[in-house]
Amino acid sequence: MALLRAHGIEAPLPNGFEGRIFVRPTVGDEETYPVAHFATFALPAEVGDFGSGAVNLMGADDVFAALFEYGPASVGTRLFARQGMPRSLATSDFRPYVLRRGLGGQSGTQWFFTEAGRPFTLYVVLGSHARRGVLVLKANTLLTNVAISPSSLASPTQVGAPWN
Repeated sequence: MALLRAHGIEAPLPNGFEGRIFVRPTVGDEETYPVAHFATFALPAEVGDFGSGAVNLMGADDVFAALFEYGPASVGTRLFARQGMPRSLATSDFRPYVLRRGLGGQSGTQWFFTEAGRPFTLYVVLGSHARRGVLVLKANTLLTNVAISPSSLASPTQVGAPWN
């Protein structure tokens, strides 16, 4: 099992998953924060924060997950009131209309939360709404062991596999 660790996010990758954890380059005066992408298919070099450029490559048996950090100003807001990342999703959490860009047959879920004093959204796409029973199990296998540290402890390292 490969282990990805960077920017205070640690993810042991279950068999069949690949991933990357990065901070986008800034444009102008914007501040950017860590983003993690995980997938059961080959991630292309260029992927939008929430999977554009990747989810269109998914097959019916694939899972894509994005973990996107927001800035410290979001901590304590109502949107990020949930404490802790969901690590066990249910089939009822997934809907075709939750997708950022609806692709036939796919299904998604999105959760806003704060963990370790850091605000995130978790966005998960399943390759097939009809096969969500099996695919949610794959997603949960990934999410169970993802760890988020307080930002003061964030330091980029990588163990086990090359950056994808």
